[in-house]
Amino acid sequence: MTTVKIDDSFIDSARPVRSGEELDLPALAAFLASALPASPGGTLSVDQFPSGHSNLTYLLTWGGEELVLRRAPFGTKVKSAHDMQREHALLAALAPHAPKVPKPLLYCDDPQVIGAPFYLMERRRGIILRGPNPKAASHLSPDSWRAVSTSLVDSLAELHSLDLDAVGLRGFGHPEGYVRRQVEGWSQRYFAAKTDEVADIEALSAWLLEHFPAYDKVSTAALIHGDFKYDNVVLDPAEPTHVVAILDWEMATVGDPLMDLGTTLGYWIDPDDSDAHKMLPFGPTALPGNLNRAQVVERYAERRGIDVPDMTFYTAFALFKIAVIAQQIYQRFVEGHTQDPRFAAMLMGVRILGQSGVRLLASAGTPAG
Repeated sequence: MTTVKIDDSFIDSARPVRSGEELDLPALAAFLASALPASPGGTLSVDQFPSGHSNLTYLLTWGGEELVLRRAPFGTKVKSAHDMQREHALLAALAPHAPKVPKPLLYCDDPQVIGAPFYLMERRRGIILRGPNPKAASHLSPDSWRAVSTSLVDSLAELHSLDLDAVGLRGFGHPEGYVRRQVEGWSQRYFAAKTDEVADIEALSAWLLEHFPAYDKVSTAALIHGDFKYDNVVLDPAEPTHVVAILDWEMATVGDPLMDLGTTLGYWIDPDDSDAHKMLPFGPTALPGNLNRAQVVERYAERRGIDVPDMTFYTAFALFKIAVIAQQIYQRFVEGHTQDPRFAAMLMGVRILGQSGVRLLASAGTPAG
């Protein structure tokens, strides 16, 4: 197995804060000096992790210490998806039981400090594989990629195997009817954020609303992440085939774990996917050595010791949900709430995801429309 030769250039790093997303440093420094039990002192500086598309994530450097700040995006209209208090409470419950969960440090509900509620957590330094061809790609052999992708799936199975009562999260969500609420809710969000006609997305929505699986049972409920993919995990710099942290918990809840597995499959690109689908800026899953989607399901079933039903519905929903997220971001861009140039191409992604979803249903013998 090839091991990555680690230097600081492989560690996920922050960059200068994007225009329009700056924080009030004097107010933040004053608040932290009074709120943290042991203030490190010195000058507070702020950079921003540039790759997220939803909640904003900043790196605070203060007296030689590194902290991570999370807040809702500017101009958001979907308040339930950016509940910082809920996200902080989840991490506080999980961290003592799950080593891969970063430890939260404090929550601030006073919007006067930086303009919105936020929380701080520890920083987990490591490698994050962003995009289809990350920098570390050329340093990993096919055997290493097999180990990395297997570790990713094992981490998801590990999360779904947590004892909800032991971690105190049995009441964190409402698993009964979870799948139906998800489909109906994301369909409503799409039409609320609609800016252009995308027939495939509307056909996908209609199909999902008519094909709820019988597997939606409270007895199968687990803690689910909601956005589990390569660029939401941190790999160990000393051994990149090991996952050391799971990030971005804003969509987490208690519900059907197959919806979580479906999300991972929705972000998974296989080498034989359409050229258009392979244009999507997802993770490096198509590189030689990675498990393919069928093998992801097999590995997950093996690790959890369960029989996994056909995943067509769950994968189709994942493609739809990812498209809705992209549409919501594109709406914010169109309305001028963000100037991030990455968001200008989101509509093309919505169209590609719709095409891929319709193609998936046709290949499974249950076409939309």
